[in-house]
Amino acid sequence: MSLFNQGKKAYLLLADGQIFEGISCGASGTVIGEVVFTTGLTGYQETLTDPSYYGQIVTQTFPLIGNYGVNHEDNESSSSYVSGYIVREWCNAPSNFRMEGNINDFLTEHNIIGICNIDTRRLTRIIREVGVMNGVITTDDVYAKKDELLEKIRAYEIRDAVKSVTGRETITYSGDSPKYKVMLFDFGYKRNIRQELVNRGCEVIVVPADTTAEAVKAVNPDGIMFSNGPGDPSENTEIIENIREIQKLGIPIFGICLGHQLMALANGGRTEKLKYGHRGANQPVIDLESGLTYVTSQNHGYAVVGDSISPEIGSVSHINANDKTCEGIRYSMVNAFTVQFHPEAHGGPLDTAYLFDEFIKNMDKEGK
Repeated sequence: MSLFNQGKKAYLLLADGQIFEGISCGASGTVIGEVVFTTGLTGYQETLTDPSYYGQIVTQTFPLIGNYGVNHEDNESSSSYVSGYIVREWCNAPSNFRMEGNINDFLTEHNIIGICNIDTRRLTRIIREVGVMNGVITTDDVYAKKDELLEKIRAYEIRDAVKSVTGRETITYSGDSPKYKVMLFDFGYKRNIRQELVNRGCEVIVVPADTTAEAVKAVNPDGIMFSNGPGDPSENTEIIENIREIQKLGIPIFGICLGHQLMALANGGRTEKLKYGHRGANQPVIDLESGLTYVTSQNHGYAVVGDSISPEIGSVSHINANDKTCEGIRYSMVNAFTVQFHPEAHGGPLDTAYLFDEFIKNMDKEGK
């Protein structure tokens, strides 16, 4: 067991009053967030840099974290957006030929407050049974401030999540001699979405989340990608209205995760908050057309209500094999398809990377 911060105590206080005592790692201080869990065995650096975790305290269910260190290549964004981090056991002697540092230093550098040496299995069972709840990680005396902290915990809400993570400038990325021009809406996008498009011959124009239909029309891209991102999709009323106008342009659209949810809301659908969400690299998803089941990487707390989409507008294309929630929609009124899972997953399964190829084919057809 690696005892960072010279064995300094840290505490996790849940909204129901339960307290977990552990050891501090990363930065010191106090942070409030929504406590969630992810089941990935690897990919902890990708988790820490995924903007979709904005406002959340992330629990890793795998008991040993940090064994292969960290490096600059595996970041999904330029920062870390988790509010706090919880693990059972740190590896104090990481080893990997790509390693450039250890995860504790990474957390400290990004000012992320963490706690280790707690019973993450017990914590995960609480979340599974009760549902996600708010909590606090603190290196202060939690018992002296418990009532004050509980009041803050119970008042906490994740707000303006997309506005907090989206880029403010338009940036273009491309490889050699790109064939397609894709506008990628940054709702909190993961770098590997961009890279999968670049690898397929796309010039990728990353634009702010509130980009309008008029701005899209001025660029006239071959395709549009609505990215993943954090928070309650229904609070993004301006973006949803923009999507209603953007889809009228007839440009092929591919949506992932939050992009999938926003597209559904723009077409009269509804979203609902899941009890504890889907977070991990082992979520089974059934393609209803082929009947095949794919292993997917996921990170979301909300889902589209499948039967809220009118049959005249579109149909559910994928469902989660565990709880039968909607995992994909194909639209008939507009040239678009969307999925809840992450086909670009790194680290994680690449079973569904073929969806990027389908998006390329849609752009080819539209360009003829």
